[in-house]
Amino acid sequence: MEITGRIVKDASVFKLKENREVVNFTIAVNESYKPKDSTELKKIVTYINCSYWVSSKSAKWLKKGALVELFGRIGLNVYIGSDSEAHGSLTFHTSHIKILAFAKSEQDTPQVSTGTKTNSEKEPDDLPF
Repeated sequence: MEITGRIVKDASVFKLKENREVVNFTIAVNESYKPKDSTELKKIVTYINCSYWVSSKSAKWLKKGALVELFGRIGLNVYIGSDSEAHGSLTFHTSHIKILAFAKSEQDTPQVSTGTKTNSEKEPDDLPF
């Protein structure tokens, strides 16, 4: 399968037994459609949990806001919750990651200065030096 979406939170690396590591992250997939006999555009966001077992080094590139194209398969996790009910979740087991747009870092955003200081930025008069 192939899915494309934006990473909603920086990826995290989990260490498991026998020195195995997995990179976990979540993407948001945006879709839109017009219902029949309507002019209003409906938007749907689907959040998909993803795991990547190939290389934990990739986690440094999987930052919030990055647009990624993922290839892999869907896995189903079924468990009994604390409410004694059966629950399930889907995980996209990623075999290949293609970064379409890197996340913007705070350093990339220009800081705009107006040239005037606000009251909180003024130097206090009672400095000890």
